Amino acid sequence: MSQKVIITCAVTGSIHTPTMSPHLPYRPEDIARQAIAAADAGAAILHLHARDPDTGQPTADPDVFMQFLPAIRSGCDAVINITTGGSSLMTLEERLAAPNRVQPEMASLNMGSMNFGLFPMKKRHEDWLFDWEPALLDKTKEVVFRNTFADIEQIFHQLGDRYGTRFEFECYDVGHIQTLAFYLREGLIREPLFVQFVLGVLGGIDAAPENLMHMKATADRLLGSNYRFSVLCAGRLQMPLATLGAIMGGSVRVGLEDSLLIGRGRLATSNAEQVGKIRRVLEELGYEIATPDEARAMLGLKGADQVNF
Repeated sequence: MSQKVIITCAVTGSIHTPTMSPHLPYRPEDIARQAIAAADAGAAILHLHARDPDTGQPTADPDVFMQFLPAIRSGCDAVINITTGGSSLMTLEERLAAPNRVQPEMASLNMGSMNFGLFPMKKRHEDWLFDWEPALLDKTKEVVFRNTFADIEQIFHQLGDRYGTRFEFECYDVGHIQTLAFYLREGLIREPLFVQFVLGVLGGIDAAPENLMHMKATADRLLGSNYRFSVLCAGRLQMPLATLGAIMGGSVRVGLEDSLLIGRGRLATSNAEQVGKIRRVLEELGYEIATPDEARAMLGLKGADQVNF
């Protein structure tokens, strides 16, 4: 318990759609408000996507990001982490447009191409607020999320080498940890690494304690001791597996990108509600929660004064 736990909050993402929850933020002012509230509740890192302000559809438009990033930065001191994943329906150039413009302290980086199946969620609803919602879910049955080795190296060079951005390395299966280890050996990335174990996405490793332990053992074997890990579980097991991850020595990620729930069958009313819950659980277990500046020091980040927004 000597290591403080970093709480990341993934505020909106590109997975859930407005029909699924009235509490999912997609207007810039709502993304900013919920992000700041999550930081106030204890999130040291805010992981951010953008959405069309009128329809909630995922967008990679840097101008939309700039409608909420300055407000978040002025409203809290949390680390702002910009997605490079965006959506499987976006090109790499689209996905990199915003992080290239804003030069963030941190950016997410999916460590490989994969099937990323959202289509089963279509069964939960019959009436939709927007036509794009069921169409997007259906499309994930036939589209692969692409991050080739060349794509990954391009992200390293554009964001890491050029702007000093550090990465949240998202590993959806053990093969992604192998890829991360390869690039560490090649010297294209530097320690300390911040590795996000992602469980519960259809197409990746499923949400089971045994799989979390297997990912941790694989990372220990391949990455050595100078890495920090965090646990992201999509869906209803978000809180239990995040708690287990902290017990195993890691940090945690919550937020409405990953799960819309706060309890069995109950929608979370905000991102801050999820952050507050995981914070209470961890503090009851005796863990200390890292502040944004402590997270910056732990992860070797360049500082909020070095971003372009």
